[in-house]
Amino acid sequence: MDWQGQKMAEQWMQILLLVSAVVAFVTGYVLGSFRLMVLIYAGGVVLTSLIIVPNWPWFNRHPLNWLDPTEAGKHPKPQPAVNSGNKKKNTKQK
Repeated sequence: MDWQGQKMAEQWMQILLLVSAVVAFVTGYVLGSFRLMVLIYAGGVVLTSLIIVPNWPWFNRHPLNWLDPTEAGKHPKPQPAVNSGNKKKNTKQK
């Protein structure tokens, strides 16, 4: 799954869970059944999981192009930042 696919999956997850929560709440409220509300929301969670969790092809439309190992050797590796540790101390004399 690429970066855009992850973003799309998260957006779809939020939309599907919100829609299932609203449908479950309205149905449970109108029919006066807490059990039915929980069952509808649980079905929405299962449906969302079936849509979002597998790595479907539409989540990988923008794959990353990795460098070949031969090309990677031509570029310098990033160096870690050096912390000198020379912090100014607040020396107030009384």
